Amino acid sequence: MKRLLLPTFLFLFSVGLMAQSALADFVQNPLLKNANISLLVKDLKSNKSLYSYRTNNSTVPASTMKLVTTATALEMFGPDFRFSTTLEIDGEVKDSVLNGNLIIRGGGDPTLGSDKVGDRNFMQKWIAAVRLAGIKKINGRIIANTSIFDQQVVNPRWIWEDMGNYYAPGIHGISYLDNTFRLYLRSGKAGTQTEVVRTEPEMAGMTFQNYVMSANIGSDNAYFYGEPFSASRTLFGEIPANKDEFAVKGDLPNPGLLLAQHFHAALLEAGFGISEFPLVDLFNTKVAKVIYTHQSAPLSEIITETNVKSNNHFAEYLFKYLATTKAIPATNKSAVSVIESFWRQRGLPVNQLFMNDGSGLSPNNGVSATFFVNLLTYMRKESKYAEVFQKSLAVSGKSGTLTSFLAKSNLKGKVFAKSGTLAQVKSYAGYVETGSTTLAFAIIVNNPNGSSSEVVKKMEQFLIDISK
Repeated sequence: MKRLLLPTFLFLFSVGLMAQSALADFVQNPLLKNANISLLVKDLKSNKSLYSYRTNNSTVPASTMKLVTTATALEMFGPDFRFSTTLEIDGEVKDSVLNGNLIIRGGGDPTLGSDKVGDRNFMQKWIAAVRLAGIKKINGRIIANTSIFDQQVVNPRWIWEDMGNYYAPGIHGISYLDNTFRLYLRSGKAGTQTEVVRTEPEMAGMTFQNYVMSANIGSDNAYFYGEPFSASRTLFGEIPANKDEFAVKGDLPNPGLLLAQHFHAALLEAGFGISEFPLVDLFNTKVAKVIYTHQSAPLSEIITETNVKSNNHFAEYLFKYLATTKAIPATNKSAVSVIESFWRQRGLPVNQLFMNDGSGLSPNNGVSATFFVNLLTYMRKESKYAEVFQKSLAVSGKSGTLTSFLAKSNLKGKVFAKSGTLAQVKSYAGYVETGSTTLAFAIIVNNPNGSSSEVVKKMEQFLIDISK
């Protein structure tokens, strides 16, 4: 028996050395040795931590923050939950005439008219519902009611340069067309100023101060600047030269009003009479008589789009909607409170979570590797929706933001994770299926001495090394 002990000891010792070597190779690399890193890898079968480095350091996570948002929403509402938008009337219908207003009451649905999830052609169903209610004429208005959320539609923790761009969407009580418009520009030879051609959709009264230049580049780096509810946008940057129409995407300044205008126009085209122009109601929380309820796609589809494609718009709506369980109108502060309370009750170290938004766009967010791995462990071992949650994640070498990640390695198709990217931030958190076990991992790197692509290569190598 004694003869067998030495080989066993040597094997375990060598495994330990290999583990330490993989970790040391990563954190001591010249690209990373001065970076702020939080890293943890846990074997979910044995429940043991295999690799750890500054595990409790709260670091800027970028879009891996979406894991917190989507996991909370899934646990609180379930995969079959659907957002509701109601059509309401605040007057009587007599002789086919509504003596009052037709109200679109927003329910925080991020998918209304989305080209990503749900029914983009929903408006015909709405028209049919109005007709079914016996209405042919409206002596009043089409009113978009957005009172479910507060009027702080732009997160104050986002940087000013992001405001007005599609990836930093305003969070209104009504979302429409992904809160995104496209501005088409015409470019000439490199070094010349571009011209505004049109917008899609059309937006009456919208003005643009255009300083975008033509350049010999393959893709655009043009950016919008503008406030919510404002009908003015300023553009800077560059787009490829010699394009008849080149689209850049911006954030709709008032999606509720645009929806009301489009519904108004659709009703007129369908033969309805309407006496007054549409408007937005920001404050009235009193529900009128409901004549129709529009439901979104199920939450399982919404969180999959959120995580796989890293959809900021969907994430922020999920984040703010969580606050409606506490109070209406929902606020960012209440959303944070709801999320912290939920995970505190489940034993997670919320003192290592500094959450300012749902998407991870804010550079003021902070999360530790410990918090992420604890959340991932909970979602795999304790959640009723473990399978739904994992299916919502991108797959290495195959889908979403992980399409190129580990695509040429033996881990292709074996990593299910969320990525995160901001200036001087790169992060990944999720699961590695090794065959014999599942690893939950989180790697967050802030301020490396190298490019994002260089850091990603080191992260890939680390995951390859530890999965052997």
